[in-house]
Amino acid sequence: MFENVPILSFITFFPLIVALFLMFIAKVSRDNAKAQIEKNAPMVALLTSIAVFILSFILVLQFDASSAEFQFVEDTQWLGGGIEYRMGVDGISVLFILLTAFLTPLCILGSMKSITKRKLEYMVAFLILETLMIGVFCALDLVLFYLFFEAVLIPMFIIIGVWGGKNRVYASYKFFIYTLLGSVLMLAAVLWIYGYGAANLGTATTNIEVLSRDLDIPAGAQTWLWLAFFASFAVKMPMWPVHTWLPDAHVEAPTAGSVILAGILLKLGGYGFLRFSLPLFPDASVSLAPIIFWMSVIAIIYTSLVAYRQHDMKKLIAYSSVAHMGFVTMGIFVVNVQGIQGALFQMLSHGLISGALFFCVGVIYDRMHTREIAFYGGLVKNMPIYAFFLMLFTMANVGLPGTSGFIGEIWTMIGAYQYSPWLAAGAALGMILSAVYALFLYREVVFGEVTNDKLTDIEDVTRNEFIILAPLALFVIVLGVYPSLVTDITAASVDNLISNFNAATGQG
Repeated sequence: MFENVPILSFITFFPLIVALFLMFIAKVSRDNAKAQIEKNAPMVALLTSIAVFILSFILVLQFDASSAEFQFVEDTQWLGGGIEYRMGVDGISVLFILLTAFLTPLCILGSMKSITKRKLEYMVAFLILETLMIGVFCALDLVLFYLFFEAVLIPMFIIIGVWGGKNRVYASYKFFIYTLLGSVLMLAAVLWIYGYGAANLGTATTNIEVLSRDLDIPAGAQTWLWLAFFASFAVKMPMWPVHTWLPDAHVEAPTAGSVILAGILLKLGGYGFLRFSLPLFPDASVSLAPIIFWMSVIAIIYTSLVAYRQHDMKKLIAYSSVAHMGFVTMGIFVVNVQGIQGALFQMLSHGLISGALFFCVGVIYDRMHTREIAFYGGLVKNMPIYAFFLMLFTMANVGLPGTSGFIGEIWTMIGAYQYSPWLAAGAALGMILSAVYALFLYREVVFGEVTNDKLTDIEDVTRNEFIILAPLALFVIVLGVYPSLVTDITAASVDNLISNFNAATGQG
């Protein structure tokens, strides 16, 4: 269907084109016309994001899951010197595009009433952010990937800094500085790879496929390069102990900002590990994997304990995200089918579940303007539909069988058990602790008597809120019952990744 059609470029840049168009017509319009543009901007952004989602869904339907090759490839000489504009997707990346395109219209819909100032600029920032996130998952050139990967910081920085809470400036700068400092080392590594490739491949190139297949980097250099990439990806995920920017960013970000931050931006680091760390630096990945395992288990246990002690609902969910990303890094670096499939599934599932939990927090925050757990209690009496949704997403976050949260965690633990039973045992303890803080949150907010008079007339979910939460709930259940919807697409690419890794490291 998409033969000879640059579909990836269209999906990637269509939101950016619409955003630039909105900015242009607002700039040249008179004051009364500007007010009308401001009023209509949310609907334009919503329709744009829906169109991107429909195209992304068709893209997945057209994707050949039996092939491990990159598909829908677009290749154009760009800056010269071997740097290309090269786009393409495989089984590892295509579903992240769909997840991004799915969450973005929900975020825009959820922002229509909660964002009351500078709506045009807010919608423009979200459309630009969508372009950059999708670009990360499409890029098949190292320099192009780096540009998308770093540019994501800018609209997210603006969303937190302009439309966030009272400490938004502090949180936005902390987010920006943490992630930027980590990426400086990655840029240095990219330049080294470019120079080394030019000297050893006979031609300069930043083509990811060529570098992964043909560039043989010495083991000693691999270690330093692996650490440089790790500095960027670990902060993005974020891994313990470079996770401290995340709770502040989540607490101060508007609801939609928290959703996209947890749902997509945290996945960029895990995707980077799969796309670069394992294929380019296999020997370093083997030798440094124990460090990853220690950091992952500490993250799973420690941040679960910290989550239990939180009084702010957003902070609790933010620390929960750090714990769940620990399962992802653990699954990636055991480098077996169960581990990597589990890590991929966990990232996709967490994008749905964490996004839904932040939406649930936003529902009651928009009514009461507080996220303090102690403020609430007995919501099931006046908000039974809300209580149902929150229960479902809480159980999925715990990893209840029958929900998508169970599949990713159990597979990563099976993969970890093949590597070391002790590693799996540490992760299992984290699953138990996740039940403690998640059920504590649900009990305190939903059950009990209504002791706060301000909650006696609280309204249940509105139509727009139901439209947002219902599809998230549907996919959490469907993927929990039919995980093959994901694994059938990712299987060929995962098998190819593991096969190439084993061949490069001399493992069986």
